[in-house]
Amino acid sequence: MEDQAVCCYRHPQRETGITCTRCERPICPECMISASVGFQCPECVSGRVSSGSGASAAGPPPSAARPRTLAGGTMTSDPRLITKILLAINIAVWLAVLSAGDRLVNDLDLVGRAYDPGTVQIVGVAEGQWWRLVTSVFLHQQLMHIAFNMLSLWWIGGPLEAALGRARFIVLYALSGLGGSALSYLLAAQNQPSLGASGAIFGLLGATAVLMRRLNYDMRPVIALLALNLLFTFTWSGIAWQAHVGGLVAGTVVAYGMVHAPRDKRALVQRGTCVLVLLAIVAMVWIRTVQLTG
Repeated sequence: MEDQAVCCYRHPQRETGITCTRCERPICPECMISASVGFQCPECVSGRVSSGSGASAAGPPPSAARPRTLAGGTMTSDPRLITKILLAINIAVWLAVLSAGDRLVNDLDLVGRAYDPGTVQIVGVAEGQWWRLVTSVFLHQQLMHIAFNMLSLWWIGGPLEAALGRARFIVLYALSGLGGSALSYLLAAQNQPSLGASGAIFGLLGATAVLMRRLNYDMRPVIALLALNLLFTFTWSGIAWQAHVGGLVAGTVVAYGMVHAPRDKRALVQRGTCVLVLLAIVAMVWIRTVQLTG
């Protein structure tokens, strides 16, 4: 007889292998609140669950007064808020591109250094147009391109935001996107334009793998998805593989620092990891700029 799947008591459709250390009910990443030992469910943290002996719980200890996510972020009523905002920004920029045409794309895409016949000028990041490292992450032209990226953002981003918290999720997304832009700027041809949120999405995919490993979930689905995406990255023409790899590496490193940081040194380790990734991004941009302008 096969074992019955264990699902979160608050989200019955989600399988999990984690239980609350107080009431021992199964909980998913969205419901997990970091405690001094293991994780607790929102009800135990708020003091609404009775103790095993039947007496009313005395209430949460001071250290658990504010519900926290796995990475130490504050629990929120809408765990997908930042994901929704990122979706809205990407779609808004895409609609602006449909309205304004190629001129807006030429002003916002990622290009190292190239001649722009529209302005009769040399343009690019090497010419001081640093904003292209950021704006290109929110820029799409083709319907299938933005549709695939936004579906991926919705499926992957929501659970990550719930597990990390809003602030950490924003940092993860930003550094993943910048990591993809920086590696593309460093390794791609100087006049090769690139755009899209794929670097940031790959960073979220790497972070998902780190989180699932941390929770001892079955890694086969995410590994298969990652392998399939990397296969497409290196076999399909017209794909900036540098952005995908840069985002994947940055997102994986940032996520590892966030979810594996020891509780007593959590802030130090998490901030230190993010600073190191940011310094690596700055170094890549500086090296390439010197190459193109020296």
